Amino acid sequence: MAERHIDELSGTETTGHEWDGLRELNTPLPRWWLWIFYVTIVWSILYWIAYPAWPMVSSYTKGMFAYSAREEGLKAFEAGKAARAEVGGALQNASLDQIQSTPALLEFAQGQGKASFGDNCAPCHGLGATGGPGYPNLNDDDWMWGGTLDDIYTTLQYGIRSGHDDARDSGITGMTAFGADGILETDQIASVVNYVRSLSGLETDSGLDLAAGQTLFIDNCSACHGEDGKGMLELGAPNLTDGIWLYGSSPAAMIETVTNGRKGVMPAWSGRLDDVTVKSLAVYVHNLGGGK
Repeated sequence: MAERHIDELSGTETTGHEWDGLRELNTPLPRWWLWIFYVTIVWSILYWIAYPAWPMVSSYTKGMFAYSAREEGLKAFEAGKAARAEVGGALQNASLDQIQSTPALLEFAQGQGKASFGDNCAPCHGLGATGGPGYPNLNDDDWMWGGTLDDIYTTLQYGIRSGHDDARDSGITGMTAFGADGILETDQIASVVNYVRSLSGLETDSGLDLAAGQTLFIDNCSACHGEDGKGMLELGAPNLTDGIWLYGSSPAAMIETVTNGRKGVMPAWSGRLDDVTVKSLAVYVHNLGGGK
């Protein structure tokens, strides 16, 4: 029988193992820790028996309860899909005004519209729909083609200069390039831009004649924007008096617009998204704050 050895510093018996003069203290794990460890072993065995656990060649052990997290997830998905289809069917049959005035339909449309906006519209208009140069801010009250529910729905359906037969401005005309097409000279463009800036209270060039700019505006621009510059929704001609500028309000940006025109394009979503989604988008955009 090996002689017992007690460590001089700790007073603890050693195990008899020694490495390069270092002895291992005999300090076993606490009893409570060992019992917890044994319980986990028993628990794992019971779990193997009760639930799916062991992979086999083409399947796996099903366990006594045959529980499957995947199957439960699929059931929940199908249940959600069925509920969505039910409300979606109601949206399909409801008018835009009915959706707007029915809390349950409005809530569903808002949720679906927000998700669809993020997937399809945010790349141009931004996730917050604040837009950018050439892409309208959908939170304000400035609407080139109208901001009612029906107006927004029609714009979403057919787009703007999208090539669709029913698109807004389907003739692909856009704004005339007064400089590039030789209609106005450079000094005339500067004069009319100076007058347009005065309509919305922007700083003007005192060296340019506002009256001459007004005359040029009436002769060349009023057919679309009106003599008062407040635009025409049916033509998609923006209001030039409200201080909201799609392509920027600097003199250089405005001269560029008049010189080369603008022909912004928005896709038609009716061929890409189902009608329920288009309706949801129309309701969502209308309720961002700028809808009329």
